[in-house]
Amino acid sequence: MKPISRLTVLLLVFIISGFRIAEAQSPALTTHVVIISIDGGKASLLRNGHLPNLDRLVQEGAVTWAAQTVLPSVTLTSHTSMLTGRTPREHKMIWDDWEPSKGYVKVPTIFQLAQPAHLSSMMIVAKKKLQHIAPPGSVGEFIIAGDMDFQVARKAAEVIQKGPPNLLFIHLPDMDGYGHKYGWGSKEQIESMHGTDKALGTIFAAMEKKGLYKTSIIIVSADHGGHSHKHGSSSPEDMTIPWIIHGPGLKPGFKISAPVNTIDTAATALYVLGVKLPTDWTAKPVLSAFGR
Repeated sequence: MKPISRLTVLLLVFIISGFRIAEAQSPALTTHVVIISIDGGKASLLRNGHLPNLDRLVQEGAVTWAAQTVLPSVTLTSHTSMLTGRTPREHKMIWDDWEPSKGYVKVPTIFQLAQPAHLSSMMIVAKKKLQHIAPPGSVGEFIIAGDMDFQVARKAAEVIQKGPPNLLFIHLPDMDGYGHKYGWGSKEQIESMHGTDKALGTIFAAMEKKGLYKTSIIIVSADHGGHSHKHGSSSPEDMTIPWIIHGPGLKPGFKISAPVNTIDTAATALYVLGVKLPTDWTAKPVLSAFGR
């Protein structure tokens, strides 16, 4: 028998290594991901809100009402973690206002990580401070659509009807606004949740009309909860958020028992799009929700 040449050995190593890399990289489950953040969306209130559009998403998808956000549990910090897969210690965005002198987030967002795969992106929001998460050139388009849920949802529906980007982030502000003004769990805030649910319905209807509701991955979560008229602390009221995922490859009606953190939103979004995750992330896709 002839000895195996060194070139043959190198080719075999290359082929086997390539196979392992391909095996480790999950194929895409979808071409479209929509992340919807309900600002101030306290899990216990949304869970018991009798909200038909949200409840439908839960019944058809997977949910945990015990997901956790990060400290400080405030809008800008939490959304930065949600969209970068990094903790506040890593991304260092620990203020909570639009402060242009402080610049932009210094770690890559999911929108930037998706760019090498030629995936388009957009952020539709209600608060200017979220622009800190959108350095120039990092996201296809950053839109401040208004300061109320229905305005943001209307713009999102318009975008979806024209042809949505592969990665779309939508920010609904009303629960937070009513919480600060009237208190978390107040009659006024609870009433406002029905407006938030109608906004979700507007978005979902546009997706259904475009044939994307069943083929896209939809993640609905929140940046923080709240207590009294505020948030930002380490209390369970402030830290506990909903995490709902809907779409192809999921276990319908599944209750997620594994711990979920808001940073896992970023990992899950990239995972379902088939984008390789950074090797130094502690964020992980919520694999227990999937049937594979």
